[in-house]
Formats: sequence, C-alpha cells, structure tokens
Amino acid sequence: MKAAVVGSGAWGTALALCLHRNGHDVALWFHNPEKAAQAAQTRRNPRLPGILLPAGITVTADPACVAGCPLVVIASPSSPIRSVCRQVAPYLEEGTTLVSVTKGVEPGTLLRMSQVVAEETGQTVVALTGPSHAEEVALNLPTGCLAACPDREKAEFVQDAFMSDTFRVYTSPDIVGAELGGAMKNVIALCAGVCDGLGYGDNTRAMLMTRGLTEIARLGVSLGASKDTFAGLAGVGDLIVTCTSMHSRNRRAGILIGKGEPVNQAMEEVGAVVEGYYAAESAWELCQKQGVEMPILQAAYNVLYRDVPAEIAVKALLMRQKKAEIEDAGWLSC
Repeated sequence: MKAAVVGSGAWGTALALCLHRNGHDVALWFHNPEKAAQAAQTRRNPRLPGILLPAGITVTADPACVAGCPLVVIASPSSPIRSVCRQVAPYLEEGTTLVSVTKGVEPGTLLRMSQVVAEETGQTVVALTGPSHAEEVALNLPTGCLAACPDREKAEFVQDAFMSDTFRVYTSPDIVGAELGGAMKNVIALCAGVCDGLGYGDNTRAMLMTRGLTEIARLGVSLGASKDTFAGLAGVGDLIVTCTSMHSRNRRAGILIGKGEPVNQAMEEVGAVVEGYYAAESAWELCQKQGVEMPILQAAYNVLYRDVPAEIAVKALLMRQKKAEIEDAGWLSC
C-alpha cells in the first residue's frame, strides 16, 4: 500500500520506518526542501541520530506525495498543523484514511488535533497515540499504541497498517479521551521535570502522576470521553513513559525550569518543540471554559505564563484545602 507521512520530526520518521518494515511504499515529507535534499543524500535525519533511512522510503518536500495514498499520517508539530494540512489537502483523494499523531490542543479554538486536521481536509481522522518514544520505535523495540476513531472501519484499517511483531495497536471509538490523554500528559511530564529539577524524589513524582491523571480524566469526562480510556495506553500508559524518561522533551525542559532557568531559555536549550508548554495554555483555557477544577494544571500555567517560582507553586498545591481522595467517597453516616 502507498502511504505518506507528512512531517519529518522524530515521530514522523519513526512511523515511516514502522510502515516501511510492514512492506508499505512510504513517502516521508519534509517541510524544508534543503533538509529534504540533505536527508535524501545522506539517508539520515538529524532528529533521529544513528538511524538510517532505508532506500525504500522516498524523501521529498513535494506535498503532492500524498496523492494516491490510501493512508496519510499527519505528523506535524501542533503549531503549524493547519498550514501543513492546507498544503497537502488539494492532493488528498476522497476516502483517504488520515492519521493524526500530533498531541495538543489548538490555542484559541481549543480544538483537538484530529479536529483541526478534519476541518482543513474534510476527511475522517484517526488518532494514533500512546506510550511511544520515537527513538525506541525507530529501533524496532516493542511498543503499544491506540488507534482511536468513532468509525470502527477506519480505526481497524490503521491498526492493520501498523501492526507488527514489535508494534501492537489497539482500537477505540473514544477519540476525545485518547487525544486529551496525549495532550495533557505532556503538561504533567513538564511538571514532573520541574519536580526533578527542584530535587524532589520518587514520592513526589508518584503523587504528581496519580493526581495529574485524575485531573486529565476529570477534564476528559466533562468533554464526553470515557473514564476507562485514561486507565489505558493513551492515559496512564503515555503518562508513565513521558514522566519517567529522559527521551521526553517535556520532562527535560521541566528539569531546567526546576533548576532555575527562565522558561524561554529552557525551551531553546531542549532544541525541539516542547508541546507541554503550548498545551498548558490551551488546556488552562479549556478547563476554565468547562468549569473543571485542575489545580496541577493551574500551577503549571502559573509557572510557565505568570512567572510564579516553581517552588512556590508546589507549596501552594500541597497546602490546598484538605479533601478526600475520591470524590463522593461514600462515607457512612454516624
């Protein structure tokens, strides 16, 4: 099958390798023609050092590479995703299965990435998400992901395209929960990095991840997601891998912030897009709109956008009014 991956970052490149291993005829689209020419010559992508691009992957800067492809993966960073979709949309054929692998919430519109892709292309979109570092997928290490879409046939088409003995794909109709889990875990991972940078330990990280997942699920349910989704790969699975690994750009940026570096400087030092920074602002707007209580997200927003020192934000979280862990816990009356 012909397939195209639109976006040549680490994740897009890893997914191109995954599709190629499954025998598909794959084109990998670079936004920058000069970088495309360099990658075509060297068969390497600086975003994935040490990984060789097989000759069977076509490297291109031509958006027309999506023409005639039954499967097109949109792997652009969140901020330029609309403009990227507009470039390829004229070449998409009706009925093409589009896969969004970008994690985030669009500022202003507060749309999930699949909604943005659908608006710009007019096509049904499947979200592919889960605990999946690009570096490990590129090395063909065992990984599990979730293909989410209300259209079961589309979700299973994506499942079949990617499934292998090292890349296991589950399906779900809950695209809302799957995408919110993927977007929000980046914020929590950034917070986990801040705690590491402040010198806190495993206890702190465990508390942060657990309560962070509660907030993510609370927001998701308010938007129509299934609470069960957040106990799966797109929820707790993605949260674990992003909060605990140095592959995570979000965690690395958080560590720098926790050590006292200015936010903008930390973003630059990481050297790639830190999606959690952008997601924190959009998610904060979303929780205000939904009227959902999200104290960890509020603390992240205060540190990233209101210059509140990280240590003060943590202390404020710990000193919040006491409460039961489970809402409506069901204490028996005396």
